[in-house]
Amino acid sequence: MSKPFPEGAPPAVIVISSHVARGSVGNRAAVFALETLGFPVWAVPTVLLPWHPGHGPATRIVPDTEQFAAFLADLGNAPWLGEVAAVMTGYLGAASQADAVASLVEKVRTKNPSALYVCDPVLGDRQGLYVPEQTAIAIRDTLMPLADLATPNRYELEWLTGSATPDTAATVAAARKAAPPRMLVTSAPTDREGRLANLLVGRDDALRAEHDAIAKAPNGTGDLTAALFLAHTLQGDNAGQALALTTGSVVEILGKAAARGADELMLETDRPSLTRPQTAIEVKPMRQPYAHSA
Repeated sequence: MSKPFPEGAPPAVIVISSHVARGSVGNRAAVFALETLGFPVWAVPTVLLPWHPGHGPATRIVPDTEQFAAFLADLGNAPWLGEVAAVMTGYLGAASQADAVASLVEKVRTKNPSALYVCDPVLGDRQGLYVPEQTAIAIRDTLMPLADLATPNRYELEWLTGSATPDTAATVAAARKAAPPRMLVTSAPTDREGRLANLLVGRDDALRAEHDAIAKAPNGTGDLTAALFLAHTLQGDNAGQALALTTGSVVEILGKAAARGADELMLETDRPSLTRPQTAIEVKPMRQPYAHSA
């Protein structure tokens, strides 16, 4: 029998991604952000690492496929599953993990039909894929079609859709080729030197939050962006508010870390920026030719 959800308690989020001992990437970033904004998290590691691979070679521990599937099956059969309002996935340690994740998402939706699934398709960057191609294919073909929202960076979007994104119009068009009904594209191009944008693209609308590019930015911004946008959505903020607050927090935290010369995000130090960002971000609706036309 399902246990009753505690009265007045916030809904829980299941976050499935990498875990590092040092740093603020993967689950370390997403869990901290969600819990800071008041959401309990069920955290599932897809791989264990001493630090982000960008810092150099290190031991990599990937859960056994059968054990990982059994672990997620336990969560899917948990008496507290009704507490869960969203699932978020990030970096996968192996292609075989995608099927177990998909099964869990379906179980959560069976229990709570309004539950959201956010897929952060962590595949690569401008240098190319940094996961095996079979893992990238599993994310594209198994997880993306299940997602309510995906949060690729510009280069991941290009790989997922096979489309170049030289400008805003092309980026919006590429986002609409992907399976999820909404796409939040990070590091999107703008027509201004030294500027980037977060583009929130739906089937019939698109919003742009433009911001300054930050040189030598630490890793973890994608994980942080996905978690914050999900948190603001669960709090009831509309799409524009969620995009503005998310972008403001991430840009502010990135700027502070870069100014200190930090090689990782300093979320514990900059915690107020997660809840009350002081960086104002203007969100603009995209007009034609960005609006969808049948």
